[in-house]
Amino acid sequence: MMSHRFHKFYLKITAIVIGSFGPIFFLGTMPETSELARLTLDLLSWPIDGLSTYESPDTRFLSALTGGFLFGWGVNVWMLSQFVYDKAPEQVRKSVVIGILAWFFLDSFGSIASGNVSNAYFNVAVLLIAVGPLWVRAKE
Repeated sequence: MMSHRFHKFYLKITAIVIGSFGPIFFLGTMPETSELARLTLDLLSWPIDGLSTYESPDTRFLSALTGGFLFGWGVNVWMLSQFVYDKAPEQVRKSVVIGILAWFFLDSFGSIASGNVSNAYFNVAVLLIAVGPLWVRAKE
């Protein structure tokens, strides 16, 4: 079984996994810095074929929103590990896991519906890394 100490540590890993996508997509908001976001989008819509672009102002705006939400969500998980976990470890664990599952299903179904099935496969990897040992309740 996992310990509370390890879960508290792993919540920070989860926060980094979630939040790390924020700055990448933020960079997509400006044509001069959008290549990493474009390449990430191209990778997630496998195969890498150069068809994903950041030419449209709508795409750059959506990238700003996505980056902000992901970065904020990552910071939120980090803060839960810092300020709330010791008071309510099981509730924090469940909240984070349920939040990640909500993202996983909506993002994956949306990816499939938009013709980007490959992203649903990438989402499985992100899900497994982000949740990791949080699947299992920590020993008391």
